[in-house]
Amino acid sequence: MKGIAGRARAALNALGLRWKITALLALGCAVVAVAIGALVHQARLEQVSASARSGATAQLVRVRQLYELTGQVDSDEDTGMDAALDAPDLPASLRAAALDGRRTTYLDMGADDPVVWAARPVGDRVLSVREPLTEQAAEMAEFDEKLMASGAVVVILAALGGAALSSRLSRELRTAAAIARRISQGELDARIDHPRAPGSRPGKDEVAELAAAVDTMAASLQQRLEAEQRFTADVAHELRTPLTGLHTAAELLPQSRPTELVRDRVAALCTLTEDLLEVARLDAEMERPDLGSHRLGTLTEGIVQRSGCPVRFAAACGPDDTLVRTDARRLERIIANLVANARRHGAGTVDVRVAGPVVTVSDRGPGFPEHLLKDGPQRFQTGARERGQGTGLGLTIAFGQAQAIGARVELRNARDGGAVAAVHLPEA
Repeated sequence: MKGIAGRARAALNALGLRWKITALLALGCAVVAVAIGALVHQARLEQVSASARSGATAQLVRVRQLYELTGQVDSDEDTGMDAALDAPDLPASLRAAALDGRRTTYLDMGADDPVVWAARPVGDRVLSVREPLTEQAAEMAEFDEKLMASGAVVVILAALGGAALSSRLSRELRTAAAIARRISQGELDARIDHPRAPGSRPGKDEVAELAAAVDTMAASLQQRLEAEQRFTADVAHELRTPLTGLHTAAELLPQSRPTELVRDRVAALCTLTEDLLEVARLDAEMERPDLGSHRLGTLTEGIVQRSGCPVRFAAACGPDDTLVRTDARRLERIIANLVANARRHGAGTVDVRVAGPVVTVSDRGPGFPEHLLKDGPQRFQTGARERGQGTGLGLTIAFGQAQAIGARVELRNARDGGAVAAVHLPEA
């Protein structure tokens, strides 16, 4: 029994909400229909039994009166009534009750040949009446069939009604889930906008309450993120002017080791400020790419040469070079950031390979940290203890620029060690 119940629960859990509600509603209606049908069947059976017993008793009274007048026992062939003295097939319980001086009846509706008996003592003998109940049994069978048909119709109607109701509920919940996924993917202006019935009070429509809560959460999240983006952009913009002056002043300092350190830090601050401004523009979706068709191998070769970094490059250039649709300037920014990240955090030679519409940048270092592979790049989170120093903005910018040009960046660790970053571009 436990195994059957476990399998039933597993099958129910595998169904969607729509079919769960439909199945449970149909099951509940089936249980109610069976219970009501059993009660009605029992009431009808008692009514038929009482009528049969009453009829048999009346026949017994008539046969006794005729026997006392004529000394004969009369049967009725038309109705199938059979009267006899000391009938051999008289039930033993009925015979014992008659010999005990009682007039009683015996009903057997479950036999193949349903009958009702009535018996009473006549002197030291037993006078009995036997009537067939074939018609009553057929009537009960027809009555039970009608009950089952009515119950089946009720269950089907309940299942159809439950399916219609649960279909609407399931559709609304799927819509809410789809909107929530769009919000989690960065589409912060997505809203459910569930229509509320006029005059409805809070708490009467749970789906509408859920939709309103999701919309309120999305609006609050959008406001906070937009405020954060404006703050980042404002801070970076305000830093540009003093940093420009600081950079100019550093260039006027006499050549010395402290001067080199100051210039290096000022240059780092200027780079960080420009990165923050670029991140703010990407977050605000203000970037408009200039897409065109380019030979990926030739384009990537030029990007690697302009980077000035010691990189091992491999690509198919010429007529067999894959034609992709991209923004050359933004693709250069992506590849340059990936190469810089590999040189800063990796080890050994950095390899740049072009295979079809995919550019792969790999190194021989310890690989990407687990949190980066799981959650993607996070600003100012680089796992610096394991892989070196950085701000975490390089990969963030690479992912943002890839999204802007319709590309996709995939991060993974090679089996033999090292980090691998693959840029998948749309073919022209």
